Amino acid sequence: MSTLPVHAVESVLESPPSPRRGGPLVVALGAALASAVLFRLGTGLDPAAWLTWLAPLPVLVAAPRVGAAAAGGAAFAAWLGGESGMWSYYRGEDQLDMPLPAVLAVFLGTALVFAGVVLLVRRLLRLRRFALAAVALPAAWAAVEYLASLVTPHGAFWSLAYSQADVLPVLQTASATGPWGVTFLVLAVPAAAATCLAPDVTNRVRITASVAAAALLATALGYGAWRLDASAGSAERVRVALVSTSRDRDPIPVDTPEGRDLLAGYLAEARQAAERGARFVVLPENTFEADDRTMPMLSGPFAALATERRVDVVVGVRLGSGATTYNTAWDFPAAGGAPSVYRKHHMVPGLEDDFTPGEGLAFVPGTGTRYGVIICKDLDFPDLVREFGREGTRFLLAPAWDFDSDAWLHSRMAATRGVENGLTVARSARRGALTVSDPYGRVSAERRTGGSGQFTSLVADAALPHNRTLYTRFGDWFAWLSTALLLAALVGAVPGVRRSGSGRGRSAQGRSGQDRRRTSNV
Repeated sequence: MSTLPVHAVESVLESPPSPRRGGPLVVALGAALASAVLFRLGTGLDPAAWLTWLAPLPVLVAAPRVGAAAAGGAAFAAWLGGESGMWSYYRGEDQLDMPLPAVLAVFLGTALVFAGVVLLVRRLLRLRRFALAAVALPAAWAAVEYLASLVTPHGAFWSLAYSQADVLPVLQTASATGPWGVTFLVLAVPAAAATCLAPDVTNRVRITASVAAAALLATALGYGAWRLDASAGSAERVRVALVSTSRDRDPIPVDTPEGRDLLAGYLAEARQAAERGARFVVLPENTFEADDRTMPMLSGPFAALATERRVDVVVGVRLGSGATTYNTAWDFPAAGGAPSVYRKHHMVPGLEDDFTPGEGLAFVPGTGTRYGVIICKDLDFPDLVREFGREGTRFLLAPAWDFDSDAWLHSRMAATRGVENGLTVARSARRGALTVSDPYGRVSAERRTGGSGQFTSLVADAALPHNRTLYTRFGDWFAWLSTALLLAALVGAVPGVRRSGSGRGRSAQGRSGQDRRRTSNV
């Protein structure tokens, strides 16, 4: 990944010239360009984690120094430019293949929201309500992400938290707050820095904002380091095998010659995994297509293998039942008996419109709730995975299907759900990655699928520590706290409301004429 030239950031972080001397348009354009490059490299399918912390800083620093139109336009352009790297992922025929209006709604809608939040920060800074200005962006974005997870078909897919998925001390925050706390943390640091660099800010405010930001960061990193250190030591382990094949996108009917050949190949791979001590074998999502008539052609051989080799086999099946079609995952138990069937809850719009959503949770027979079964996109939804956590689940077995380019991102979403709820996750993805992650987000084993061979496989020992989290217990409390902070910031942006922290202890009504003239051009 390319590296942003240092001078491109430094030029924005330096005190820009006043509008009367140096031209606000140049300041706004420079800030937009710098933030766009930082967002482009610090977010998306393969982000550079440290750049995410810097991305909003240029437009935040510029906002109080230029007019409202320039500040909003710079923020809009910065976010739009940063999102540009996702265009081919959203629109590509072999990717999500989203309709153009939907993609434009995502791009333009999120850019408008970001511009609106930057304008809110600008107004608060010019009103000298510095405390509210420092929390407005992180609170607003955490609240927006939470709302999107509830009302959109993509859940928490767009969260900035995943940019930190490989920065384990930071990621541990999710175990207490969900992804919303990680997003807040990443944006709070540049927001505090921008407050310290705002025009006319007092030294007292600079010191207060710096100390508050440092304390927040130290608390988060200290908690993360403590949690990671506490995870060291012995834990129960179970061996899991993940197996995938490189082939066409569509599920293969089990009653065709190609389906029978694929079945024979997977059975051979599962036998080899069992010989290597695997307790579970997980195949990808939608591996086979079957209906009520042909399903015994699939269930019979897998059930026989499971009991013979004492291994649970989890198979993704596109199952037609009458006029209804489900995206299912079948667990054929090592102890024999009826399989457990999980029906996928959340579908990819456009690509999976023919599926009927399922309900409820599914667990490996004979294990209580210790081992759960879930499918791919359902791991994008924190509330659903939290249901498994509340049931005491310790290990999730997840058939999946990705789009090659999102292999890292989608596997790290699953790992983040594991951190939130203290779960180990084994995810077997076609056109993606075979990944095993522990309750602390450590990826203990990973292998990309594809290549010249017919199958890609991975056998790994997965740790199953006892780990109940604050997020599992208390849920989205931090998202609601962020929403309350956002509402406070919106109220604080109304002229005449008493300031929350100007550093001078004066009411808005008691400003001097000079202060009123300074804040009149908002």
